[in-house]
Amino acid sequence: MMKLLPKTAALALLALASLSAHADNPFELVENKPISELWLNPGFYSYHYQRDKGLNDSNPGFGAEYRYSTVLSATAGRFYNSDREYSNYLGVYYQPVALGPVRIGAAVGGFNGYPKMRDGGWFPAVVPVLSFDYQRVGVNLSIVPSYKDRLYGAISIQLKLKAF
Repeated sequence: MMKLLPKTAALALLALASLSAHADNPFELVENKPISELWLNPGFYSYHYQRDKGLNDSNPGFGAEYRYSTVLSATAGRFYNSDREYSNYLGVYYQPVALGPVRIGAAVGGFNGYPKMRDGGWFPAVVPVLSFDYQRVGVNLSIVPSYKDRLYGAISIQLKLKAF
């Protein structure tokens, strides 16, 4: 089974959550409140860790993120992936920790379209994500782990615009 979240990232998220209990640190737990926001994005830009593989860094596409609470949002989309194939994704962002205006958490969901991973079929993934939104623009920064020779890790940046 695919290692869904690197041990260091999992430990970092746990450390951030436990630190937030102390008043003298900059991290805080976000109060879960209902909201209704729709964000649209044109895909990703990915900087791959394995620069010698000739991977596609530009990942245009179309996606949507519906933020229905201050800590949860649903996301879905399609993009041209690192292996130069089309991928679809469907998932949920869970971001219960904040560092000032930056929300910290993970995206949990599924992807397809990577030819070396389950022959292009769907597979589960957990990806650490930092998000920053300002009025009608925002950015998601994802730390994508590598998995053997099937998936190539990257730092991915996703710009987004608020529709409502």
